[in-house]
Amino acid sequence: MSSRRFPWIFAAAISGFLAVALGAFGAHALASRVDASLLEAYRTGVLYHLVHSVAILGCGLFLLTHDERRIHHAAGYFLAGIVLFSGSLYIMTVTGARWLGAVTPFGGIAFLSGWVQLAVAGWRVSRRSSL
Repeated sequence: MSSRRFPWIFAAAISGFLAVALGAFGAHALASRVDASLLEAYRTGVLYHLVHSVAILGCGLFLLTHDERRIHHAAGYFLAGIVLFSGSLYIMTVTGARWLGAVTPFGGIAFLSGWVQLAVAGWRVSRRSSL
């Protein structure tokens, strides 16, 4: 097994930890300090952060049996999406800088790109397996 397969599992674990920690921070420290619309944006950031942490974990596990370059791309896009999408929502909520909402769609595009890469990789592996 290639050692380059394991960093995604590590990244998923760290990302998942951060998603839970930031979710707890939002629920306990921010709930009474920010307006409802910003708090809802923060919660959306946490949800997408956690879901895509699990997606990165899935990529890492996929790589244990299939060394498919597109899976590395998918995991990278998921990580970029977390930083851009969730990160912009976190910072926007804490600082009140609503202009950061302009960054959020770039994170969404990264998430979508990751899912496309994952679909293509899955298709390619299934095609190889059926031959």
